Amino acid sequence: MKIAIKTLVVFVLIVLQSCTIEKKNNIVYKTETLVIEQITPTIFKHKTYLQTQDFGNVGCNGMIYITDNKALVFDTPTSDTVSKELIDWITTKKKAEVSGVVVNHFHKDCLGGLNAFHEQGISSYANNLTITLAKAKNRTLPQNGFDGKLTLALGSHKVITQFLGEGHTKDNTVSYVEDEKVLYGGCMLKSLKASKGNLEDANVSAWSTTVTNVKTTFPNIKTVIPGHGKVGDTSLLDYTIQLFKE
Repeated sequence: MKIAIKTLVVFVLIVLQSCTIEKKNNIVYKTETLVIEQITPTIFKHKTYLQTQDFGNVGCNGMIYITDNKALVFDTPTSDTVSKELIDWITTKKKAEVSGVVVNHFHKDCLGGLNAFHEQGISSYANNLTITLAKAKNRTLPQNGFDGKLTLALGSHKVITQFLGEGHTKDNTVSYVEDEKVLYGGCMLKSLKASKGNLEDANVSAWSTTVTNVKTTFPNIKTVIPGHGKVGDTSLLDYTIQLFKE
């Protein structure tokens, strides 16, 4: 009898611990292919997975901004199938219309599911260099290009996407939600304790300077979403600067 009670207590503790972790992480949707985590009342992180030769099955982050029954997505899931799953969650569960998708750079973890957005008439945006580099790789191309800076609005709220220098790639941008003081840095910004990662298309010598430019351009950042790993604060900027400092 004592053993049974002890087993029950252990089970309850495990369940409570699991619930605490789930609440702490604010996970609002989870399947084998897609995890959505709420960061602020209007900001969500979406995570999908990409099988790579060098790093195995990698979790890849993107951002969703939902306000005034409208949504902007930053980086697509890694496939069209999961992009459809994400769009369905936004439209069905959040009752929001997806107004656009912004691509951070030309790698597959940013635009692998772009076709699914185009099929539903959702406009896509990217740095003009991103479009050029994606074309060279025979990837689906973002529809609308910009040089330097792009501002998109959801009602009276705006998001700034800007190219501030080379780093992870020649074309990588960052996106800043002013109202929430949230920065989506993509693969240019590293989660704490992360390695340098994929450097195949990187400009390592410019990387730290570019992230310093990000800090200067957006001095009020409170929350940072990296391309891989956990969400953090401006310490992710400082960590990335030190990681690539020569």
